[in-house]
Amino acid sequence: MNHPAANLESLSALPVGGHARIARIDGGIQLTRRLMGLGLRIGSEIAVLQHRGRGVVLASGDTRVALGGDIATHLLVEPAITQADNAADPSIDAPAIDKVQD
Repeated sequence: MNHPAANLESLSALPVGGHARIARIDGGIQLTRRLMGLGLRIGSEIAVLQHRGRGVVLASGDTRVALGGDIATHLLVEPAITQADNAADPSIDAPAIDKVQD
């Protein structure tokens, strides 16, 4: 999956409360395996809970993970569209939900 570099930013630059999807891991196979062991892989949706110095505490599903600043800079993310974004911007197409008739 190709991601335009213009839309990517380092995880460490994502603000508290920001939601994103991991698009690229700029590190070796050891870092990739380590992150996979923590449940973080390309395509994972994350939310930044807290910045701690250069490090970051994030949520991915029900999992909370603290990453050091060096690792956070190697994770490139793209902004994720949330339901709040859909409500705020009517130009974003939300998935259609079919109502079931009783």
